[in-house]
Amino acid sequence: MPTRRTVLAATAGVTSALALGTDAQAGPHPHDDKRLRALVARMSLEEKVGQLFVMRVYGHSATAPDQADIDANLQELGVRTAAELLERYRVGGIIYFSWAHNTRDPHQIAALSNGIQRASLGLPRGLPVLVSTDQEHGIVARVGKPATLLPGAMALGAGGSRADAREAARVGGAELRAIGVRQDYAPVADVNVNPANPVIGVRSFGAAPDAVAGLVAAQVKGYQGAGVAATAKHFPGHGDTAVDSHYGFPVIEHTREQWTALDAPPFRAAIRAGIDSIMTAHIMVPALDPSGDPATLSRPILTGILREQLGYDGVVVTDSLGMQGVREKYGDDQVPVLALKAGVDQLLNPPSIDVAWNAVLAAVRSGELTEARLDESILRILRLKAKLGLFERPYVSDAGVDRVVGIRRHLETADRIAERTTTLLVNEGSLLPLSRRTHRNVLVVGADPASPSGTTGPPTTVLAAELASLGFTATSLSTGTAPTQALIDQAVAAARDKDAVVVGTYNVTAGSTQRTLVARLLATGVPVVAVAIRNPYDVAQLPEVKGYLAAYSWTDVEVRAAARVLAGRVAPRGKLPVPVQRADEPTKVLYPIGHGLTYGP
Repeated sequence: MPTRRTVLAATAGVTSALALGTDAQAGPHPHDDKRLRALVARMSLEEKVGQLFVMRVYGHSATAPDQADIDANLQELGVRTAAELLERYRVGGIIYFSWAHNTRDPHQIAALSNGIQRASLGLPRGLPVLVSTDQEHGIVARVGKPATLLPGAMALGAGGSRADAREAARVGGAELRAIGVRQDYAPVADVNVNPANPVIGVRSFGAAPDAVAGLVAAQVKGYQGAGVAATAKHFPGHGDTAVDSHYGFPVIEHTREQWTALDAPPFRAAIRAGIDSIMTAHIMVPALDPSGDPATLSRPILTGILREQLGYDGVVVTDSLGMQGVREKYGDDQVPVLALKAGVDQLLNPPSIDVAWNAVLAAVRSGELTEARLDESILRILRLKAKLGLFERPYVSDAGVDRVVGIRRHLETADRIAERTTTLLVNEGSLLPLSRRTHRNVLVVGADPASPSGTTGPPTTVLAAELASLGFTATSLSTGTAPTQALIDQAVAAARDKDAVVVGTYNVTAGSTQRTLVARLLATGVPVVAVAIRNPYDVAQLPEVKGYLAAYSWTDVEVRAAARVLAGRVAPRGKLPVPVQRADEPTKVLYPIGHGLTYGP
C-alpha cells in the first residue's frame, strides 16, 4: 500500500505538468490543453478505455471493506476492493451509493475518497478519480445525517427563489467537496408535466419550463461555485412519462415543437450557466430520433441536438447502464459502444464492468470505434478533473470535514429555506394554524416511507416531535402507505380524545386505503389536517379535508418546516410549482400553478 509521500512523488510529473494555479474554479488555460493532450497520448489503450467508466463498488473502505462487501464485489465486479477495481480496469470515476455501504458518515466517506485517490494515483501513469453521487436532496440523497439535508427540487420550485436554490446547491456542494465527492448528479432539469410520472415527480422543480430553467441555472452556479461539477439530467427530458426507465422503456410522444417549448429550456439554461456535465435519459423520443433507440444511444439526439444545436461541449454521462430502459433493445456488450458512437463521454455503472470494458476495447481494435473518438471523450473528462483541481488537490482532510459538513450555519440555512417552500393548499374555516389553546392534544398518523437518506425519520415521529417542541402534546402512530383495517381502527380509536389529527399522505390514488383512513378520521368529528409528504397531487383525492399542506418530501428538514407552519410559528409562503388536476375530471385544474394560501387577512 503506497504511502502519501510515495504517491505524491509518483504523481509529481503529472502535477507539475498541470500547474493549473490554486483556483478550484479555474478551467485549464489554453496551454494546459496541450499538456492534457500529452497525458492522453501517453496512455495505453486499456487505460483509455478505463477512463471512460464510472463504476459502483461495495464497501466503506478502498482497501479493507467488510467481508460481505468483498463477496458482493467478487460476485458483481470480479474484484475484492475499490483499489483492485482501479488496478484492473483503470476506471476514471467511482459512484457512491448508500446501499453499496459507501456512505456511513462524513469522516468515513472522506477516508474512502482518499483511499480511492491513493490507489489510483499509485498506479503507473495513475490519474485522479472523479468521485460522483446522486445528492439531489429531497427524496434522493445518498449522504445522510450528520451532513446537511436540504429541500428537494419541487420544494425549491414552490419557494420560487433562485437565490434559495443557488444557496441550497452551494451548501450541498461544499459538503460534498469536503468529503471528496467532486461530481453531483444534480440538478434535475426535467419539466414534470405528467402527474402520473413514477420516477421524476417531486425531483423536478415544476411544470413551468421557464421557472424550472431559472432554478436549474441557479443550482448550476451554486454547485459549481462550491467546486463540484453539476450534472443536468435527464436529457432530452424525462418529465412526461408514466413509465419508470429503471424498469421499462418510456416513450415520450412530444412533437419537436413541444420538446423545444417544454423540455429544452432548462437544458439550454444549464448550458448558458456553464454546466460541467449532462446526463442522458433512457427514453425514446420519436420526434427527435425515429430509430426507436433510447436517447442514451442516439447520435441524432446527443450529437445532433445536444452538441451541435445547443452548442454543448462539456462531459456527457449516461444514466446507469444497468437500467432496463437502455437494455431493452441491445445487449450489454453493445450498449457502451453505441453510447460512445452517439456522443457520450462517461459510461455509468454497467451491469458488468468486464463485459462493457472488453466490448469497448474490442470495438477499438476492430475499427468499429476509433482511438481518436475515445481521445475526444478522455480529453473532456481530464479537462473537468483539471478544472476541479483534482490533479493538484486530490485529497480531503478530517479538519475540512469538521469545518464544513453539517455545521450549524448550514443546518439553519436548510431550515429557513424549507420554511419558504411549505405550501398551504386548503384552509377552510381558518382551521390553520392550530392553536395550542384549542388544539393542544394532537395525534399524528400516516405514511412512514423509508427515509431517502437512510438516516432520518420516520416522518410521523419527526412531525410529532417538532409539534411537541412547539408546545403541543403530540403522539404518533404509523399507519403506512396502505393502511390495513386494523390500523385504521387503531387510528380512529386513538383520535377520539384528541383535539386534532394530522395525517401524512403519500401518493394517494383513487383506490388507496389512505382515503379510507382519512374518511374514518373525519367521521369522528375531530378536526383533521393533512400534509402531503411527497406529491402535492394528493389533495385532489381528499377534497373533504379542511386543512392541507404540501411538504414535497418526507426528509426531516421539510417535515419539521411543515410542523412549524401547522403551529403558526411561520406563515406558509410556498406556491404550487405544478397544477393539481381534479380527481374526478382530470382535464380540469383544481389548483393552478401559483396557488398557495397564507395566514392572516
